[in-house]
Amino acid sequence: MLEGGRLDMLTERQKLILQAIIENYIHSAEPVGSRTISKRPEITFSSATIRNEMSDLEDLGYLEQPHTSAGRVPSTKGYRFYVDHIVEPNLLKNNVDVSTWKQMFADRILHFENAVEQTASVLSQLTNYTAVVLGPEIFEHRLKHLQIIPLSDTQAVAIIVTQTGRVENKRIDLPTGLSPSDMEKLVNVLNTRLQDTPLWQLRQRLYQEVSDELKRHVNHYEEMLTMISNAIESDSSDRLLLRGTTKFMEQPEFQDVEKVKEILELFERSDQMTHLFETNEKGLQIRIGHENHLDAMKNCSIVTTNYSFNGKPVGTIGILGPTRMEYGKVIAVLDFIALGLSRMLTAQIEGRSSEEQEDS
Repeated sequence: MLEGGRLDMLTERQKLILQAIIENYIHSAEPVGSRTISKRPEITFSSATIRNEMSDLEDLGYLEQPHTSAGRVPSTKGYRFYVDHIVEPNLLKNNVDVSTWKQMFADRILHFENAVEQTASVLSQLTNYTAVVLGPEIFEHRLKHLQIIPLSDTQAVAIIVTQTGRVENKRIDLPTGLSPSDMEKLVNVLNTRLQDTPLWQLRQRLYQEVSDELKRHVNHYEEMLTMISNAIESDSSDRLLLRGTTKFMEQPEFQDVEKVKEILELFERSDQMTHLFETNEKGLQIRIGHENHLDAMKNCSIVTTNYSFNGKPVGTIGILGPTRMEYGKVIAVLDFIALGLSRMLTAQIEGRSSEEQEDS
């Protein structure tokens, strides 16, 4: 389920000590010493044994020792082992109150689009970290008709009108030499073949079902396909919902504003944030520290999962926080909310209630 390279074999005692150090550090944000570990009820080893094992874990790369402290802190490798082999994602175990969100999922009146808008806030509240939701391509809207209005010989405005009355306008570049006749044929073909298509399926049906017909009836059909593809492409900033951006400032390791300046600037760049959270992988993904391939994220972890329709991932929910994150709690919350969103999405599209979805 989680990605990671081949790891050294640890003894059961080393695993227990590593788990104790990580969980203590998650809650204290202070380097952990052998005396602190020896006081935990599940630890029955002597302080000398604990010190030796901590030294071995450091040699293996699972722990690091800050220069100013005798205690240790987890490394990226240590966190990776923890989330891959030790962490227990359980809502009850992690004391997560999801009763309000359960009621929202059961509410037949709540529309999916409203649920997506609220999800980021709920995720941030439940986890106390920054939450990101990548919404789908407006699933409940279906195409009523499409118009292309020329502005000049080189530019036009594409107007998409949905069955619900939503209107989207986008300026597009026209292929060189496009005749009014070809334009009319294009619009007629699109409206005939794509009417009542959900907006999220427009691009797929354009290439799978409409391209051959355009090839037969319209000159410059490849350029026409590119033009229409650009016209129906959604703006990634419309998909991105970001909540709890100041949660970083509440974490001890990020109280220096200069230290988080890059992170705060990243929050303002919707294209980079969307790229950071988009994934082609199904299911839960955890990227720790430098695994995120951005310097701004070197002290951060990102946990994401998909919500789906008919088994196909259509959107992403995620948490961005310090590497010293409550992984068990975050994973449990994301799994629960992703399942609820998936059921609600299916209910909205197929016209059934979320309660009926749970029973089926």
